[in-house]
Amino acid sequence: MLPLEMLTNGTVMAEAVSKVVSLMLLLLLLFLLSVWMRNNKSQIPGPPFLAGVGPLLTYSRFIWTGIGTACNYFNNKYGSIVRVWINGEETIIISKQVHPSRKQLRLSSAVYHILRSDLYTARFGSKRGLECIGMEGNGIIFNSHMPIWKKVRAYFMKALTGPSLQTTIATCVSSTKKHLDNLQEVTDSSGHVDALNLLRAIVVDVSNRLFLRVPLNEKELLLKIQKYFEAWQTVLIKPDIFFKIGFLSGKYIKAARELQDSMESALQLKRKMISEADKLDADLDFATELIFAQNRGDLSADNVRQCVLEMVIAAPDTLSVSLFFMLMLLKLNPDVEERIVEEMKGAMGGSEDGHVDYSTLKVLEHFINECLRFHPVVDFTMRKALEDDNIGGIDIKKGTNIILNIGLMHKTHDFFPKPKDFNLVNFDKNVPKRYYQPFGSGPRSCVGKHVAMVMMKAILVTLLSSYTVCPRRGCSFSTIKQTNNLSQHPVEEERSLAMRFIPRTTPQPHAQP
Repeated sequence: MLPLEMLTNGTVMAEAVSKVVSLMLLLLLLFLLSVWMRNNKSQIPGPPFLAGVGPLLTYSRFIWTGIGTACNYFNNKYGSIVRVWINGEETIIISKQVHPSRKQLRLSSAVYHILRSDLYTARFGSKRGLECIGMEGNGIIFNSHMPIWKKVRAYFMKALTGPSLQTTIATCVSSTKKHLDNLQEVTDSSGHVDALNLLRAIVVDVSNRLFLRVPLNEKELLLKIQKYFEAWQTVLIKPDIFFKIGFLSGKYIKAARELQDSMESALQLKRKMISEADKLDADLDFATELIFAQNRGDLSADNVRQCVLEMVIAAPDTLSVSLFFMLMLLKLNPDVEERIVEEMKGAMGGSEDGHVDYSTLKVLEHFINECLRFHPVVDFTMRKALEDDNIGGIDIKKGTNIILNIGLMHKTHDFFPKPKDFNLVNFDKNVPKRYYQPFGSGPRSCVGKHVAMVMMKAILVTLLSSYTVCPRRGCSFSTIKQTNNLSQHPVEEERSLAMRFIPRTTPQPHAQP
């Protein structure tokens, strides 16, 4: 038996340890309670903090449902300005015009203020995720290293604006005609064509002919672009632990590397073509300009590769999807299609060479704008506050993440006569920029917004002048399954997006089986 003194000492020690543990637990509880109270005093409505449970739940919704879907959920539930958390970082979602403080520039809305201000030129995302897809400090899309971003943006601006726009029209017309002439090669036994992949093939061909100009395996490249895009939207806001679990992150890391390797091979070929050329064209293409910048030491090899990659992928998974939805919306609005075709005939003016005066195509322009308003492929933009700010009496601290839910804003603003409907009457009069932002505005606006409009007009005119499309039976704008993570995309199930391309000289039937 143990001596009584030892038992007594042991009991006293156990009681002391118990008291210390209880005190520590109490202090921890008080700490969590104080954190909860501090964080719950936000000026902005949103999910409660709940001692850290709220941030975990909101972040989980973004991960599992997608960024776009989660933004719509929180705005619909809590209002036009919502405070949430993404990976532990406070994030504000804004979906409606809110007048900024009078102390700030007198802009008409918070959205417009953020888009135009230099205080919000940075974006946010997982550092490991951006490293995985090559966008951390490189390229233009999610690069938040501002000195480098400004430098590369100048090269994008030169390639996507000015005299190159006229070249874009001719290239779009030529590429669209080439693919339509070979339509039989991609038509299945039932007479249907995978319309989305056809549009992707057209725009990737246009992008290569404009900006890279090297021989490419179009089909192989498109597959790699689709896998890269899937990786991009999967890893963008993932936590660091995701990248430490190989069976979760491995395929996305591989997909990103495969496209990066393809772009590196294309650039090596481009360098060889440059070195062997007797004389270079007066109008140097985008890739050549970047290679020369690398040779001068202005850009790194990684940055050159990422810039070319982003230029090549931009159209296939944004513009091509926009065009696909435009074709679907035309079938829901046959009167609009008829008006566009009649307008096209007038613009051609009976010219034998098929020349079109695109500046006169107002119905087509209103149609494109209404499609981008009613169903934008990219319906939000992500920013980070570089300095403290105040919007509408709401303090925005440096480092706060901002998501502008522009797609929802376009459908709720009273400026549009029929904001919830697809109707060209919404663009019967000029729409102020602060109410309509399909490409953003200000220093971080989409650098390709002008060339994108030119490409959409040229491709649609070329296609619609020869064909009308007819989706497979059961496939309509309202029945197509869609995801909304980084962008709104149709779910590509087997043959689900197929259409018949019907020459305009033949009768136009309804949807085919």
